[in-house]
Amino acid sequence: MRGAVIDVDGTVVRGETVIPGAREAVARLREAGIRPLFVSNNPIETQAAYADRLRRLGFDVGPEDLLTAGSITASYLAAEHPDERIYLIGESGLETQLGGEGLRLVDDPEETEILVASIDRAFSYDSLADSLLALSDERTLFVGTDPDVTIPVGENRVVPGSGAIVRAVAGVSGREPDRMMGKPSETTIEAVRAAIGVPLEDCLVIGDRLDTDLAMADRTGMQGVLVRTGVTDDRALARSPVEPTHVIDSIAEIDDVLAGL
Repeated sequence: MRGAVIDVDGTVVRGETVIPGAREAVARLREAGIRPLFVSNNPIETQAAYADRLRRLGFDVGPEDLLTAGSITASYLAAEHPDERIYLIGESGLETQLGGEGLRLVDDPEETEILVASIDRAFSYDSLADSLLALSDERTLFVGTDPDVTIPVGENRVVPGSGAIVRAVAGVSGREPDRMMGKPSETTIEAVRAAIGVPLEDCLVIGDRLDTDLAMADRTGMQGVLVRTGVTDDRALARSPVEPTHVIDSIAEIDDVLAGL
């Protein structure tokens, strides 16, 4: 193995708490010649802000070692729809990322050509009404930043994520997203391929979600390492069509995986 795609929330941290042994596990990957790339479906923070957060928690990481659903969404829209008007249901951090790519945001849902739906802790009935108005024009592109319905934030606690907002918008509009960013989308796979700098078949994916982290491994031929510190329990694993290559209790046990490579 020459690279490791590492999830963040539920894999190395839960909220602001570092999972025991996670820092040491990432260091051991580096010592083994495996290049770590953190890939998060969190769309709120910029890469620089996210890297600062992880450094404060003791991880040796820079913005170049990190991809987020927000950065991937902004890059995709800048490349494929640079001049189209965007109505955002999301938070200020994502707005900053879209604006940083020179994208045009509008306040009127009737004026939009693209609706972007993401986690929004101020989401309301009015937000839902605005999304319905925006998508009443079938020409409006519907983009979701990521499919994560929940996010682990503390010991035995999860909160709603972007996927919950996207599903609400899809339900009221009767439309599924035209494009879903984040893991395990092809857009994210291509971003990982460009960022990690080694062939994907020589990489591990380490994460806590079967439908995103491990599905991405399944789609690309990467070895999938499921950790039990996030949202997946034995019952979910037993009924999942996605089969991890390795299952460990925590990333702290990564030596057991490395020993078998």
